[in-house]
Parts: sequence; structure tokens; C-alpha cells
Amino acid sequence: QVQLAESGGGSVQAGGSLRLSCAASGVTYSRYCMGWLRQAPGQEREGVAFIDRDGSPSYVDSVKGRFTISLDKTKNTLFLQMDNLKPEDTAQYYCAAGGVGSGGYCPNPPWHFGMDYRGKGTLVTISS
Repeated sequence: QVQLAESGGGSVQAGGSLRLSCAASGVTYSRYCMGWLRQAPGQEREGVAFIDRDGSPSYVDSVKGRFTISLDKTKNTLFLQMDNLKPEDTAQYYCAAGGVGSGGYCPNPPWHFGMDYRGKGTLVTISS
């Protein structure tokens, strides 16, 4: 049974940094894409960053150069380092696992189809 639990959200000023963590259990990394989704108030959920079975990352255009996704398989923990945060990054952030097809291929952000396992989320608030 896949279980995902996020931590690390909070409130910071624009230009600041946060690091989100996701404790994962029941995940077979060789079969799953791992990543982060977010949903801002009144907006649709979007894929922010994914990391595939080979460790290759992908990002939505709005966070490229500012966010870094990484996976520590020895600690079963997924991270999202967020730098130079902007007010438009304010959202509930969700850790996600899954992927497309039996191979667990990552969708292209902002798409997130197939990322069917999700945690409860952690809130990130960026003030100007």
C-alpha cells in the first residue's frame, strides 16, 4: 500500500526558500514516477516537478531554475527545494506517485495524469 506524507510547508516572503519533504512507503521506485503537484485557491491542480525511474527530472516552465526535485531512495524520501519563491507559488503542495502505463512513465508538467497516489498536502504561502 502506497503511503505518502508531506512536510516542510510554511509561510515565507518572496525571494525566500523552502524545502518540502515527502516520506514514502510501499513505493516500488523502479515502477513509479514520483513528483509534486500543487493547487492554488480557485485553480486547477498542476504538476510541478517529477522524477522518473532513472532519476531524470522534469519541471513546469514557471518553476524551472528555481525548484529542484530529488529522491533519496535510502531514506524513502522525496524532496522539493524551492528557491526564489514568488507569491504565485502559493498553493497546497502534494507529493504524488504513479505514472503512465505499466512502466510508470512521468507525464509532462503541468499535466499530472497517472499520478494517482497522493498525500494530504502541505500549505505553502508566499507573501510579497
